[in-house]
Amino acid sequence: MANTATTLAPPKQAGYVQSLIILGVLYFMLGFITWVNATLIPFLQISCELSIAEALLVTFASYLGYFFLAIPSSFIIKKTGFKNGMAYSLVIMAAGCLVFIPAANTRSFGLFLTGLFIQGAGMSLLQTASNPYVSIIGPIESAAKRISMMGICNKIAGTISPLILASIILKNASELELKIKAATDLVEKSTLLDSLASRVILPYIVLAVFLVLLAIAIGRSSLPEIETESGPVDAAGKTLTDNRTSVFQYPYLLLGALCIFMYVGVEVMAGDVIGTYGRELGMSLDKTKYFTTFTLAAMLVGYVVGIITIPKYLSQDKSLRICAILGILFTTCAFMTKGYTAVTFIALLGLANSLMWPAIFPLAIEKLGRFTKLGSAFLVMGIVGGGVLPQIFSRLYNPESFIYVQGMDFRHAFLYCMVPGYIYILYYAVAGHKVGKK
Repeated sequence: MANTATTLAPPKQAGYVQSLIILGVLYFMLGFITWVNATLIPFLQISCELSIAEALLVTFASYLGYFFLAIPSSFIIKKTGFKNGMAYSLVIMAAGCLVFIPAANTRSFGLFLTGLFIQGAGMSLLQTASNPYVSIIGPIESAAKRISMMGICNKIAGTISPLILASIILKNASELELKIKAATDLVEKSTLLDSLASRVILPYIVLAVFLVLLAIAIGRSSLPEIETESGPVDAAGKTLTDNRTSVFQYPYLLLGALCIFMYVGVEVMAGDVIGTYGRELGMSLDKTKYFTTFTLAAMLVGYVVGIITIPKYLSQDKSLRICAILGILFTTCAFMTKGYTAVTFIALLGLANSLMWPAIFPLAIEKLGRFTKLGSAFLVMGIVGGGVLPQIFSRLYNPESFIYVQGMDFRHAFLYCMVPGYIYILYYAVAGHKVGKK
C-alpha cells in the first residue's frame, strides 16, 4: 500500500545535512531580527516619547509586512526558486535595517516603523521560502522534528539578541529615563533623547552588512532546489491523484492559517509583551529589558523535547494538544498570581508555545502538492497575529481606546487575549487539521 503521509519526494541524502546547516543559519538570523523588537519597544517608547499602545506598533509594523507580502512572496519564489528567494529576502531585510539610520537621526517614529515594515517584508519572503523547504526536504512525519531543530537556532538568536541590543541601547536605561523626565529645559531634553536614539545606528549598520554577506553566501551555496509543482507523491515517488483545482479547496490549510494567527499572537504576547507586563507590575526597566530572554529560554527547552519525542513518542497533532493545554494553564496561573511569580508563568508560556509552529505548519501544508508555495504564503500571512494581538491587549485596558472595557486592567486584558487563542489552537490540534484532508 502506498504511503500517503509523505508530501513530496525528499532530495538526495548527500546534501541533506549541509542543507539543514544552511537553513539553521537563516533561522538564526530570522530569530535575531524578530526578537530584537522586544528591546526596541521600551527603547522607542522613551526616545520617541510614546504611549504603550504606540510603542507596541513596533510589532504591528513588523508583522504587517507578513500579511501584505506573503502572497506576492509565493509568486516571487515561483519565479526565483527557493534558494534565490531566501537570498533576496536577506537583502530586503538589510535595506530595512539601514532605514534606522535616518530614523534615529531625526527621531522619527514613522521612519522606524517604515524600516520595521521593510524588515517584515523580507522576513515574509524568507518564511514563505524556508518553512515549506524545511517541511518537505524530508519525510513529512518528521517535519516537526526538523522545524524544532530550526526553532532552536531561531530561539538561541532570540535569546541573545535582546541581551546584546539591550546592553547597547538601553544601558543605564532607568537612570537616563529619570534624567529625561526631570529635564525642564527643552534643549537639554532634546539632547538627551537624540543621544539615546543614536545608540541604535551602529548595531543596525553591522546587522545590515552581515545580512548582505549572508545573502551572497546563500546565492553561491549548494542548497538544492525542490520541485513542488507536481502533486503529492508516495514513498516510491509516484504522484498521487488530487483533483482539487484551488487552494481554497483545502479547508485544513485555511484553518491552519487562522491557527498560525493565534499562535504567533500568543507567542509575541509571551515574548515581547512580558517586559510591558512587568513594567505594569511596577518593575524597573533595568530588570524588565531582559524578561524576553526568559521566555525564549523556555522555548528552547520545548524544542529539545520536540526533537527527542517527535515522531517516536509523540505525533505532531498530539504535541500541539499538549502545548495548547499548557498555554491555558500557564496563562490562568499568571492571572491568579502577582509579582515575579506571574512573570515566571508568562515566561513558561515559551515552553507551551515551543512546539506549536513545528506542528501547525506541516499539518497545514501536508499534501498540498503544486499549491505548496501558495499554501505556505497563506500560513505566513497568519503571522500578522503577532502584531494584532498586542494591539488588542494594549487597548482593552486603555480608557481612551474605543475598545476599552470598563474596569479592565492589564491582567484581565492579557487573560482575555491569550485564552481564546489557545482554545482555538487546541481545536485545530484535535479536529481542525483533519477537515478536508484526504
